[in-house]
Amino acid sequence: MLDYYEIGQRIRKIRKARRLSQEQLAEQVGISVTHMSHIETANTKLSLPVLAELAAALDVQIDALVYEQPRNSVTVAMQDVSEVMERCTAKEAHMIADTVKAMKQAMEIYF
Repeated sequence: MLDYYEIGQRIRKIRKARRLSQEQLAEQVGISVTHMSHIETANTKLSLPVLAELAAALDVQIDALVYEQPRNSVTVAMQDVSEVMERCTAKEAHMIADTVKAMKQAMEIYF
């Protein structure tokens, strides 16, 4: 279950660290200052689109706002890949593994 008070406090903390006022952040997100204040104090539940806009405006992952300890994005990606691989035939799994290896090698060369 989401703790809207904790989410609001994390938003406030990051906003202040970015030296943004509630007015500035609200303007970037496209909400009223009153709504911004209510989000930070948990007097309202914020919608997923507003949460996404806040994360973008604060330049953080949504996890950083929702969870006390943000989840490791590599671990999340590995879980996603694992779920896909479970639905593959052996041939498909090998093809995907070979593709991932080739992509990783290319990234090491070009990035």
